[in-house]
Amino acid sequence: MKLHEDEVRVPSRDGNIRAVVISPGGRGPHPGVLLYSDIFQLTESTLRTARRLASHGFLVCAPEIYPHGDLAGVALEFDDAGKQAGLAGAAATTTEQFDADRVAVLDHLQGRDDVSQIFATGFCLGGHLAFRAAFDSRVEATVCFYPTGLQDGALGADDAPSIADAGNIGGRLMIVFGSQDPHVPPDARLYVVSALYAAGLTDVELHLYTGGEHAFMRDVGARHDPVLTDLALAEAVAFLRGR
Repeated sequence: MKLHEDEVRVPSRDGNIRAVVISPGGRGPHPGVLLYSDIFQLTESTLRTARRLASHGFLVCAPEIYPHGDLAGVALEFDDAGKQAGLAGAAATTTEQFDADRVAVLDHLQGRDDVSQIFATGFCLGGHLAFRAAFDSRVEATVCFYPTGLQDGALGADDAPSIADAGNIGGRLMIVFGSQDPHVPPDARLYVVSALYAAGLTDVELHLYTGGEHAFMRDVGARHDPVLTDLALAEAVAFLRGR
């Protein structure tokens, strides 16, 4: 499928948000997906995943998660310096700032005449941001890939009691974990699942992939598992389409 790729500037309270919009060729409208990257921002690896998702008929909008400070416009390297810069970007961003930027991007998607409905997805810290996007009634379905910080509220500059607010999720929810993820070990996964059920979300779709490490879908580095990546993407596409 031919894809169209554009860079847009989404107006927000704190300034414009740089986002990459990837859409299928042909006539729309298409289901829109807000896609959050990991801490490394809009790397080519993340954009390759976004293109794969768009090739299934979705309009994918991938905003920078640190669009207002020193990391605006920067795609970080997958090395120690890049990791530290990404973690510092998170530590400098409050939950309220993440939420305000989310509202701005969802407003942008809602206002596009080539978007028919809105979904959300994200990876690592972006999986946590996607979980919070699910609080918005405009988001009909959400897929969180190995979301970090749900078990302890770790997100940015302050605690984010996201799991405590899970009852605010009105759309469908799918969560993907890897069994060998040290950031979301078994006790953390059990806590998240138990908290979701306690909040009344008993129809959540959960996937635990044997052998999957943290960031197993990032197609750079030794953690990448292409087989699990294909399985996870296929399940996500089917879930977003409502099976």
